[in-house]
Amino acid sequence: MRAYKTDETGEAILEILASNAKATAEDIARQLNVPENRVSKYIKQFEKDKIILRYKTHINWMRVRNNQVRALIEVKVTPERGVGFDAVAESIYRYPEVSSVFLLSGSYDLLVQVEGPTLQQVSLFVSEKLATIKNVQSTVTHFLLKKYKEDGDVLVDQPESKRLPMSF
Repeated sequence: MRAYKTDETGEAILEILASNAKATAEDIARQLNVPENRVSKYIKQFEKDKIILRYKTHINWMRVRNNQVRALIEVKVTPERGVGFDAVAESIYRYPEVSSVFLLSGSYDLLVQVEGPTLQQVSLFVSEKLATIKNVQSTVTHFLLKKYKEDGDVLVDQPESKRLPMSF
């Protein structure tokens, strides 16, 4: 995959949208001191070129659905000739239970994040679907107990500072 080229304005637009998907072209134009129609053109081009894939709200699901079971699964695979790890990764990410798949360096090749309503259903997914995929050699499952921070957002309530305010 070759690198996508854009200028400083384009990168600045992407940074703003990455931190706030609700930012309008008008908001961004005001922040960057550029014409709104120029921002709109950048955004349309980013969408066309699949740089902006979708606009997303980051929700702390641990507070809303605290009964949802999540697992991180390390997967060791045998890569296929001609396609490497891509074919195995595709076989995995097509399952609706799978929320993320990453290629890793180290002892395991892929890291798979899975979500399900119960521990048993996640376990069944691993044993009956994931482990039976061609070229999957082994798996190690880690159940997520608590998320503290995700995608740069702190997910836990933070106590107020106990330090006394100082004035000079």
